[in-house]
Amino acid sequence: MIATDTDTTIDLQLLLRHPKSTDGHRVNSLIARCKPLDTNSTYCNLLQCLHFADTCMLAEDEDGSLLGFISAYRKPSEPSTLFVWQVAIDKRARGEGLGRTLLDTLLGSDACADVTHVETTITADNAPSWGLFESLANSQGTGQGARQVLFDQKRHFNGGSSSEILYRIALG
Repeated sequence: MIATDTDTTIDLQLLLRHPKSTDGHRVNSLIARCKPLDTNSTYCNLLQCLHFADTCMLAEDEDGSLLGFISAYRKPSEPSTLFVWQVAIDKRARGEGLGRTLLDTLLGSDACADVTHVETTITADNAPSWGLFESLANSQGTGQGARQVLFDQKRHFNGGSSSEILYRIALG
């Protein structure tokens, strides 16, 4: 069963909670294991776990091993929109719905009580991410989300990375 920091149980032996600054190094290591996610500096992940803890969520197994992490923030120019930066799931927990459980738990937290939209960026070939966010759009959203290129492969990445497609979901 999944026990959350609000004493809700779900389905596996995991603890879901908001991160603490001391989780930053473990988060950095998890993201490095989750290819093809872009790695950030440990310092960036420390700041995510400190400054954005209320809009991030992690999952630990009963031994304290980190199996999943979602980093997100409320857009400064549009605070009712939660931008999901990364979803990292350890290979031992993939295919079990952990990403969706983390996302649902985060959206159900006090910090996201008045969130009306979720945004993320996804490359065209990232089927697992499309599946996760399309699932959210179909169950909690108003249907299919809106798509547009946010960061273009040539203009923004100088050809070094694939285009990032902004996927915007209106929650219903």
